[in-house]
Amino acid sequence: MDFAHPEYLVTPNWLADHLHDPAVVILDVTAMLTAQLVNRAATEVFARGHIPSSIFFDIASANGLLADKTSTLPWTWPSCADFERTMEDFGISNQSHVILVASTPRPDIDSGTMWCTRGWWLMHHFGIRCSILAGGLELWQAEDYPLSTDTSDLKRAAKFTAIDKTQQAVATRQQVLQNIDQDNVCIVDALAPAHYNGRQANYGTRKGHIKGAQNLYYRALFRAETALFHNPTVLHRQLADLLAQPEVVVYCGGAIAATVTGFALKLLGYEAVRIYDGSLLEWSSDDNLPMTNPDAA
Repeated sequence: MDFAHPEYLVTPNWLADHLHDPAVVILDVTAMLTAQLVNRAATEVFARGHIPSSIFFDIASANGLLADKTSTLPWTWPSCADFERTMEDFGISNQSHVILVASTPRPDIDSGTMWCTRGWWLMHHFGIRCSILAGGLELWQAEDYPLSTDTSDLKRAAKFTAIDKTQQAVATRQQVLQNIDQDNVCIVDALAPAHYNGRQANYGTRKGHIKGAQNLYYRALFRAETALFHNPTVLHRQLADLLAQPEVVVYCGGAIAATVTGFALKLLGYEAVRIYDGSLLEWSSDDNLPMTNPDAA
């Protein structure tokens, strides 16, 4: 069995062969967040060694490069105009092939996989041809490819016109509420079982999960950080229940980890999946929105 879309991933060997391809833009989305949601990875990780010609691209800060800075929530989906402007600022055109790369500086804290898939989810649904480096910087180094400490200049500003597929990419709070208990929509919680079951509360004051949601931990979908996904046979087995659903909506704490599940489904050719953009940061803050806490039973 093969992936339906193997082009969504590239290997270190492929990237090494395309480092000097003028169409390729390598964006490093490594995260090392503080408690205040400020990303320290530029100075503490990227500056100490990165893939040659890659550019640091901060999407992990609360008001990062691909966030709606007018929102009260972090990491909110940006407007089409803001996205176009950011792409042009980084020299990305409609002819570019963006490669998203990352490392995982602190295991179990900074998942490079979920920041790669978050970047991919945005770019893919705004019409960017983009891929993720399978295995991340960890595999790049393990296969003896070089790192650089040089600073890469931004490529010359380019013209980019988005193909806006926001409606196919994200679900709103109202849409999730309407879909609770509907047989034609499967709602999936991508957080750890302990969080789903109410033994932790990392996103808001209420514990548990959105009423009716099933649990599939996003970390189960890859073998290792960063972005070393299971093979197609294993992923298909893990996602078989979701692949049989008419539609899937995935959430997590802040719509980052959920994109790992969304990306894995897209790899397998399943298109009817959206990410709840507000996720638990929005949902759990409103006591009128139904949640289930198994730990309180």
